[in-house]
Amino acid sequence: MSDETMTRWSVLEAAHEALLTVVGGVAEEDWKRPTPCERWTVAQVLQHAAGDQLGFAASITGGPGPSEDPFAPSGELTGAPLALAREAAEAARTAWATVAQDAPEVAVPVPPGRLPARVGAGACALDAAVHAWDIAVATGQPSPLTPWLARELMPVATAIVEPLRAYGAYAPAIEAEEGAGEDDAAALLRYLGRRPDWTA
Repeated sequence: MSDETMTRWSVLEAAHEALLTVVGGVAEEDWKRPTPCERWTVAQVLQHAAGDQLGFAASITGGPGPSEDPFAPSGELTGAPLALAREAAEAARTAWATVAQDAPEVAVPVPPGRLPARVGAGACALDAAVHAWDIAVATGQPSPLTPWLARELMPVATAIVEPLRAYGAYAPAIEAEEGAGEDDAAALLRYLGRRPDWTA
């Protein structure tokens, strides 16, 4: 992939890097640990995240989507977890490389079904990044949400998340405690219905 393409979708590249780094850091015994995604294990979050990336790719290319429902992941990993994550991220990257940055709309697997290219790529990145965070905190790894990435994703979140809450994709936003200062990552996580101080 050219440097130009990587720069054009820098937020997506950063989110994919976060997901792959975190997945690569999960110990074999940690795949069944609980996560901030209620009722889902680390393995299920990975399956969901990979399925979502494949869903974005399929919406753009018209190719095949995930082999199982991302919202009903089995939790049974039949292959190498990092290979699963890498294949899904690569499918999404390849699909977005065909989309012009200023495209007025592109097909996406989230309501309303079509979004401006920048927002759509941001939605794909948001999904990868937040699930990278879910896996990281569930397995004792550092948060992959850098201040820059969180700032870039917040406008995307405010643009797309409210309709998704009705489908159960995101929990209600959590208000910060009055007078408590918080960083960009914490603000994003709270907006997405996650507690920044979550522990297993």
